[in-house]
This record gives sequence, C-alpha cells and structure tokens, in this order.
Amino acid sequence: MSTLVTAPADNVIQLPRRASASIAAGRLADADLDRWANRLARLLLGRGASAGDRIALAVDPRVEAVVADAAVRKIGAVPVRVEEQSDTGFGITTRSRRAELSDTVDWLVLDDRSTLRRYLVSSDAPLSGTDLRAVS
Repeated sequence: MSTLVTAPADNVIQLPRRASASIAAGRLADADLDRWANRLARLLLGRGASAGDRIALAVDPRVEAVVADAAVRKIGAVPVRVEEQSDTGFGITTRSRRAELSDTVDWLVLDDRSTLRRYLVSSDAPLSGTDLRAVS
C-alpha cells in the first residue's frame, strides 16, 4: 500500500472536489496543481515578481488559468483580471492573447518555447522561505 505524501499545508492550493470523483483522484489533481503552480511560481520569481505585486492574468484555457492563479497566490502576489492591469508590472498570458495586450506589462507567455523549456526544468518542490526571500 502506498502513502500519499503532500507538501506543507501552508503551501498547498486546495481544489474543490467533485462529488463524482474519488478521494484519491481529488488528491492527485490537487498534487498536480500544486506541482505545476510551484514551477510557474518559480518562473515568476525569476522575473522579479514578489509578494504584494499585482499580476495580470490573460489566460483562456481553464487548466492554465487555474495554475496561473495558484502560482501568483503562492508567491503572495495578487492576481488581477487583464482589464484591471493598468498598474501591474507583470502578467501571464498565451501567444493567442499576447497581440491584444499592452506592451507596458512584462508578460510571461505560457506557451512560448523558451518559457516551456524553463518551466520543464524548474523544480516542482514546495516553495520555501528562501525561494521567496531570494527576490526581496
């Protein structure tokens, strides 16, 4: 019998569980979201984003939008809708949306080849205080 190991409770984003899904499937989905958000959070930190920043989200695919929102919250930043991005320095989007967005924002384009390369080699481990202080 295997044991499910999870990150510390203060670093796990919980998803609402569907009534039709098993508990094991719900935990797997939570764990996947947590790992994906940790990777994306590290990319944001690497770009200079930090706690308290307002980060614009212009992401349409549902899974990517949920991961982006979780990653922003993990670093203590505030996710905002793209319509409210006038005072943001950072944003997350996709190639299909990038052309319609302001150039005054530092956009992380999720499906850009260089972003995907960095994402795939970054750690999915829970963020530590050291990770968060590295940009402060």
